[in-house]
Amino acid sequence: MIAESSDIAVNQVLHISALGENFVLFRSADRQCHVLDAYCPHLGANMGIGGKVHGDCIECPFHQWRFSGITGKCISVPYSSKVPNFAEVKCWNVHEINDMIFVWYHSEDEPPTWYPNSVDSIENRKFIYRGRNQFLVNCHIQDIPENGSDLWHFNAVHGASMLTGSDIHQTEATWCKFFRHNWSAEWEPGGEPSMKHIGFGKLSHFISLFGKIKLASLTVDIEQIGPGYVIMRMHTTIGPMVILQAVTPVEPMIQKVVHRFYCPIYLALYATLTLVAESIMVERDIMIWNHKKFIENPLLLKEDKTVAKYRRWFNQFYSEHSPLFNTKKQCLDW
Repeated sequence: MIAESSDIAVNQVLHISALGENFVLFRSADRQCHVLDAYCPHLGANMGIGGKVHGDCIECPFHQWRFSGITGKCISVPYSSKVPNFAEVKCWNVHEINDMIFVWYHSEDEPPTWYPNSVDSIENRKFIYRGRNQFLVNCHIQDIPENGSDLWHFNAVHGASMLTGSDIHQTEATWCKFFRHNWSAEWEPGGEPSMKHIGFGKLSHFISLFGKIKLASLTVDIEQIGPGYVIMRMHTTIGPMVILQAVTPVEPMIQKVVHRFYCPIYLALYATLTLVAESIMVERDIMIWNHKKFIENPLLLKEDKTVAKYRRWFNQFYSEHSPLFNTKKQCLDW
């Protein structure tokens, strides 16, 4: 995901730096989004800074060259009767769905082999948007979604009451030992060839008071679609909810993580409380992610088999020329 739909209005232009690239994103009058390389091939101006939308084209602010948002080709130079046929910028495959804007990135420039799944309740507006959170995390992109397959971390990191906050130094405070979150989880890769890019998880949760009373039981069906997009369908005793997670590399070893919350209108207050609780839990993970290193060949036990399975599944998203950063010391080599 390079942007959220609400970030870009009709005839608006944005410069976006992500994935080691600089993009210009604009929305034409027909409400279609277009994404091109940001830099004009003429003299290198950034078309995301001061560029203007004309139909389905972007106009460079420097000399008013216009480039098609559909093909990337230059279609007009105001002071020349002939447009050079070699003047063009890269046009990125863009897909807008579930209030998010995605581009297809492949190190070898191969065409898309899959697209993000639609969530009907969001697309048909039966669920309302209830808020979001956003974090910048200093870690490998694989670390973040890998959490879903790391079954044993849930009770270790997220077992302590949310009332104790997000600082993992303080979460086991004695005063709140009576209140615990209890988790169980499953994870499996997609079995069919058409679903090999999807990982499926299931998360179950309840709160225990004094080790006896069970409250707030819920389950979450999880779909990880590709390396950086997750759909979480939450089922509670009072109704359903959907949480979308997008992880986008913005710099080497710096990931932007966004969660968006949707629910039926009658669950609006509950969704807001869930957003607060989820933010606390994610911040606990972030304290660990920000200070860990990515171990390519970790020491795994047989009880960690889902992590091993996840890593084998995730390997499909690397190709021959994928930029690899084995340590944070390599960050300057972006």
